[in-house]
Formats: sequence, C-alpha cells, structure tokens
Amino acid sequence: MVKRSDAPGRRQVLALLGGGVLLAGCAGNAPSALYGLSAATLPEASGRARGSQILVPRPRALKALDSNYIAVVNDGPVYSYYPQAAWADALPNVVQSKIVETLQGTGRLRGVGFPGDGLLIDYQLQTEIRSFELKVDGANRGVVEIAAKLVNDRNGRAVATQVFRAETLSGGSSVDQAVKALNSAADEVFSDMASWILQKV
Repeated sequence: MVKRSDAPGRRQVLALLGGGVLLAGCAGNAPSALYGLSAATLPEASGRARGSQILVPRPRALKALDSNYIAVVNDGPVYSYYPQAAWADALPNVVQSKIVETLQGTGRLRGVGFPGDGLLIDYQLQTEIRSFELKVDGANRGVVEIAAKLVNDRNGRAVATQVFRAETLSGGSSVDQAVKALNSAADEVFSDMASWILQKV
C-alpha cells in the first residue's frame, strides 16, 4: 500500500514497474509484451431483439491516455507508464473495439459497428475515457471510468448520458496484475454500458 505522504514508498512502487517508467512521448524501444481487453458477456443477453443500429465512434481521451502505453497514476495525478509493455493498439481503439464486440455479443441489436461500416444508423454511442489506469495512491487498483452519450442520429439529440466507473483491487503493481485488474474493471463498465443502451434504444 502506498500512502499519499510516503514519498519513498511511491518510489518503491515505481521501481517495481521496471526501474525507469516512461514519460509520455519518451518511449524509445518497442514493447516486449502487448496486452488486450476482453469483451463483456451479459448474463441477461437473451430477450427481445431491437431493430436499432448503433455506430460506435472512436472514444475521446486526454493525450495521457490516448496512446498504447499502460498507465500508472499516482496522486496529483501523475502519469507514468510500464516499460516494455503496451496495449495491443492505442487505448481508445482497444476500448472502441471491445464496446462494439460487447454490444454485438448481446444478440439484441440489428447492427453495431464502426464508422465506415455502412450501417443505416439510428444511434451514435459517443464516449470519453476519463480513467483507465492502475492507481497507486492507496491500495493498488485498476480504475476504469468512461462517460457515454447516446445520440439519436436522425435529429442529433442526446437520448441519455451516463458515467460508468469500476475499480478492482490488483493485489500488486506488476503489469500482469494491473492488466488483470483493468480487464475486470473494464468488463463491469462494458457490461453496465451495454445494459444501459439496451434499456434506451
């Protein structure tokens, strides 16, 4: 556990990340391990199918999260990154893909896809990644927070907005522990988001 006032403790946590965490934009070597996210599975996926088609644009994110680096956030917040490890693509692209996969997996929408897929769109799901990191300002935990806005594509009006957030204790600060915790938190966020969308369309 890292206390806010324990500067040496914070240095120990950062040392566990590889003895030289990357600052944004300073990575010079290709990562030796790439990590992905799993799509959520809704236990209540059975039910009446909707005739709606939903477009999922690329999520917005601060530059600190708009990269393939796996973020570690101390109090401040101060962003650092795991060396020699990365997401399989830029984080917004990974999140976008998993939202699409989760919604498609419900089997209750006529169509879900990316811009350019040729859908006859009824709704757009506009999202913003606000947190997607291992927090080390207390008990180490994966934190995922995504703001979502469902927009009627025919008239441009917002149907509903919601912020989805989940935290999962990681049990440590290794990259494998961080990714496992982030996958668990993301699974909860994607599942809650899909259930919310199915209630609105």
